[in-house]
Amino acid sequence: MRKEIYLDAPNVGLLEKEYLCKSIDSTFVSTFGKFVPEFEKGFAKYLRINNAVSTQSGTAAIHMALRELQIGKGDEVIVPVSTFVATVNPVVYVGACPVFVDVEPATWNMSPLDIKKKITKKTKAIIPVHLYGNPCNMDEIMHIAQSHGLRVIEDAAESLGAKYNGKFTGTFGDMGCFSFNGNKIITTGGGGMVVGSDAKKIAHIKLVINQANDGCGEYYHPEIGYNYRMTNLEAVLGLAQMTKLKTFLAKKRKFNAIYRKELKKINMISFQEELNGANSSHWLTCIIFNKDIDILKLQKRLKDKGIQTRRTFKPLVEFPPYVSYNKGKYENSYNIYSKGLCLPGSTLNNEEEINYVCRTLKKEIAYIVR
Repeated sequence: MRKEIYLDAPNVGLLEKEYLCKSIDSTFVSTFGKFVPEFEKGFAKYLRINNAVSTQSGTAAIHMALRELQIGKGDEVIVPVSTFVATVNPVVYVGACPVFVDVEPATWNMSPLDIKKKITKKTKAIIPVHLYGNPCNMDEIMHIAQSHGLRVIEDAAESLGAKYNGKFTGTFGDMGCFSFNGNKIITTGGGGMVVGSDAKKIAHIKLVINQANDGCGEYYHPEIGYNYRMTNLEAVLGLAQMTKLKTFLAKKRKFNAIYRKELKKINMISFQEELNGANSSHWLTCIIFNKDIDILKLQKRLKDKGIQTRRTFKPLVEFPPYVSYNKGKYENSYNIYSKGLCLPGSTLNNEEEINYVCRTLKKEIAYIVR
């Protein structure tokens, strides 16, 4: 049977089984128990911050961050048009209006210049997305936000471990949101995390995600809450994965280096680029073709050889819920979508398999463009 070369499959094994057994043996498998706070504490320590609260998903994390910062009806939130839809759906959940901006052609991250053009009296927040693990220009974005009195919620779902000027992504803004979905750098099966410098706000989120149960033992709920809690089974899986995070990041950096070395001589290929002072997590290594190519045909031929790939994100204004929010041309985002491709980055792969991807990609490109 042919082995698949995985795009973003999770890397779990015996250690995770061992940790899961700890949770089962303790009988703490749901939301009550020691492993959730232990995971939150360890995660905060890794990021060199003090406050973190786990959630049921990265989407829930963004939703709670928006709610806690009192973003709501009539407010505008600036978001990149090139991102996963989960970045933007929570903006609509709270009744606010997403305002889309284009991305920069080199980094593929939201353009500070376009942010400035889209700010109005209704603008209340900016959600930078560190796309595919590549840090945004947080110096410029924070300067813009502070100049206009705007909140910043970082979508760091894909960038755990990435740094900008020596500081971890997710720790620049008012709040940072992470995802532990099965395809992310570490996984809890599902799950997410909100971090922030304001301890009271993080503590309030912790209350709200537990149906706003005040913990007095009488099921008293002083406000509307949500069932967004992480379980101990998920948290203990996260604890196991955190012990491997350094290894995972090193492997992804190595994969990225191989791709760049082996594909650099192909004139029609360029890579998503890092800013000076930025260190990507390289959640996925993505390329863009500098000439028209049949991406779907290329993907099919690679798939036939066991190589998983993925298109880059389609601009969100193409989706029915967001067509009416289309207020620009977004030329860079459309160009990246039409010519971009995400290559295998799962840490289940090894270096020889990444080299095989490179050799195969060279052959298939030559076949398609001949």
